[in-house]
Amino acid sequence: MTIDDFAVFVRDEIGLDVTPADVGKSFDELPGWDSVHLLSLLTALERSTGRPLSLPDLLDAASLEQIYAKAVS
Repeated sequence: MTIDDFAVFVRDEIGLDVTPADVGKSFDELPGWDSVHLLSLLTALERSTGRPLSLPDLLDAASLEQIYAKAVS
């Protein structure tokens, strides 16, 4: 999954209108972002990748880009 694919994934899975340019922004800069989105994204990523992801690791992320890096590593 590329970063562009990830932006589409976020839009499709949690309904947050983001572009590839938005994934590097802090969560405070993303209109509509809240902690419920993080939980929904975690679940969707686990389902998509077929492997568990660490919630504490994702809680440390400051942007979608950091979540992407943790999900694909």
